[in-house]
Amino acid sequence: MMEIKQVGVVGCGQMGSGIAQVSVVAGYPTTVCEASKDFLDRGFRTIENSLQKLQDKGKITAGQKQQAWQRLRGTVDMEDLAEKDLVIEAATEELSVKKTIFQKLDSLCRPATILASNTSSISITELMVVTGRPERFVGLHFFNPVPLMQLVEVIRTLVTDPQVFDMVVNFAASLGKTPVRAGDRSGFIVNRLLIPYLLDAIRALEEGTGSLEDIDLAMKLGCGHPMGPFTLLDFIGLDTIYHAANIMFEEYREKRFAPPPLLKRMVQAGQLGKKSGRGFYNYAPQQSK
Repeated sequence: MMEIKQVGVVGCGQMGSGIAQVSVVAGYPTTVCEASKDFLDRGFRTIENSLQKLQDKGKITAGQKQQAWQRLRGTVDMEDLAEKDLVIEAATEELSVKKTIFQKLDSLCRPATILASNTSSISITELMVVTGRPERFVGLHFFNPVPLMQLVEVIRTLVTDPQVFDMVVNFAASLGKTPVRAGDRSGFIVNRLLIPYLLDAIRALEEGTGSLEDIDLAMKLGCGHPMGPFTLLDFIGLDTIYHAANIMFEEYREKRFAPPPLLKRMVQAGQLGKKSGRGFYNYAPQQSK
């Protein structure tokens, strides 16, 4: 059976840079493709800073950091991924963008190459059908921040080759992650349960059940969660949650997946959470929450 020895990653943003980092640290020569050199340079700076933090905390040695860095390559030409054993797409969560990427990868990559998507909510089958290798197509959903989060969801479709699926599960484990096997339903395991919880917290706020601070505190202390739902919403990004909720509502047509009006208004107003400086909480440095 084929082994995964060479890895490609499409996208060097928040998720792609993290995936590339854990791949090179685990010993895999990895090539990252981005749309422009500016995006690539930004992603590489993120990886460099993250590796330095790991070294500072004693998680890796200076030698291990140097070896990991030597395994990393960057490109703006997708043809450089043609000979990889596994190519992981980590582009923006837009169906049309991902389909275009996979059509191109399918035409460029050798027949044995396994293609994987890091999508958090889009149907793997819907992406798979634009390629000619359905049996070698899987979901490989990492969690943010990738270097720190232990979980990886590995998703199979109805036609994924069982040997290919097992190979990707083993690959995820080789990165030091804990893989869970999931079927191809929108949101998979984590977001299928998490998104309705977060949306319900917003509805509870809209209905006056409690203040956002009290709802956050209640869920932290009452359920042992590391952070409350509004802190988590701001951390993930309200636009990301809104987009995922719409995809899942389209799939299931159940009210629990429908974005509440407050979430929609905040996204339209550009209040996206920590990344925009304001979400449910205010992150502007000169002001307190």
